[in-house]
Amino acid sequence: MTTAFHRLDPAGGCPHAANARLLAEGPLAPIELPGGVEGMAVLGHEALKEFLTHPEVAKSAAHFTALRDGRVPDGWPLATFATVPGMTTADGADHRRLRTLVSRAFTTPRVEELRPRIRELTDTLLDDLERAAEDGGGVADLRRHVALPLPMGVIGELLGVEPERRDRLHHLTDQIVATDLSPEQVIDANRELAAVLAEFAAAKAEAPGPDLTSALIAARDEDGDRLSHAELIGTLLLMVVAGHETTLNLIANAVRALCGHRDQLARVRAGDADWGDVVEETLRWDAPVSYFPFRYPVRDLAVGGTVIPAGTPVLAGYTAAGRDPAAHGLDADRFDVTRRSRPDAVRHLSLGHGAHYCLGAPLARVEATIALERLFTRFPDLDLAVPEAELPRQPSFVSNGVRELPVRLRG
Repeated sequence: MTTAFHRLDPAGGCPHAANARLLAEGPLAPIELPGGVEGMAVLGHEALKEFLTHPEVAKSAAHFTALRDGRVPDGWPLATFATVPGMTTADGADHRRLRTLVSRAFTTPRVEELRPRIRELTDTLLDDLERAAEDGGGVADLRRHVALPLPMGVIGELLGVEPERRDRLHHLTDQIVATDLSPEQVIDANRELAAVLAEFAAAKAEAPGPDLTSALIAARDEDGDRLSHAELIGTLLLMVVAGHETTLNLIANAVRALCGHRDQLARVRAGDADWGDVVEETLRWDAPVSYFPFRYPVRDLAVGGTVIPAGTPVLAGYTAAGRDPAAHGLDADRFDVTRRSRPDAVRHLSLGHGAHYCLGAPLARVEATIALERLFTRFPDLDLAVPEAELPRQPSFVSNGVRELPVRLRG
């Protein structure tokens, strides 16, 4: 019998309707990636939790059969996710070494120290948003003026990236997470991003500062090893992408959810839930990452009643798992900011699980919580300026977000 592969749309779009159809058939789905590459997506919550921690699942592309055999085309839009040197493509001791070198900057105490600066930056951006709305007849793009520059500003300051270099980095990383580019565009974007990061790293090596990039260049692990040049560039790329693209979507998706569910916003204001609850429910209900590449079984592996052949590229279906009724109940499609206070509440997986759990999770949570609290306190009547269905989506099945978020600040 011929396997029916679900083709992931390179143009992206809202993932939830397709996720529901696939989940109704089972917790895993065979998928067709760009270039006709066959893969698998893990969609069910329990299956994904099992898969993310399975000892015979690897992150290294050395296990990616189609890539190893030359069946992945040049300029493949997902190549960076598979091959960039760094902690997201490393296993075992290599992964622990790379993660340890970075992790000190993202501990909960270190993130708490950043709270005053995040508040200050947020308030400055809200001033910008208000000025833009005054110039735009009461409407401004919240993505452009708040959701994007807040996490980009914070990660930029942590890494020591000059403000004038950040816009270019965002443009290039946007292309890295896009899945609709031509092979030529993919090759050009990757080449330019590597060059920009190499130039930045060289400048930091010449003139170190009190920033994470300088620390990474100087750091040695307990065996005396430094990051190789390729690992340094790969680590910087990862931190720029993960350090702002995910939080950008989290903030924008939370604003969209609250504008579409005014009763839930009222519950926060009434004290039935707090802004941290909004962040957690947004992570579950509309995860900022939809299908994250890649993991590979090192042998044929049975997960959720389905066998995944060794070497298959597998995507973690976070948006699907977040609305899996088997884990989150028959009302899993409902946005409910009081959900995590229920006795039977199941913790979402949207920031990962196991050894590769998102290193920047504490920072993302603090940024989003502060942004939402200050935004809706200052502009209590804020609402979408266009219907939800008309918001343009990001051209990606990896990233789950919108390209613009026009809002009206006052009724």
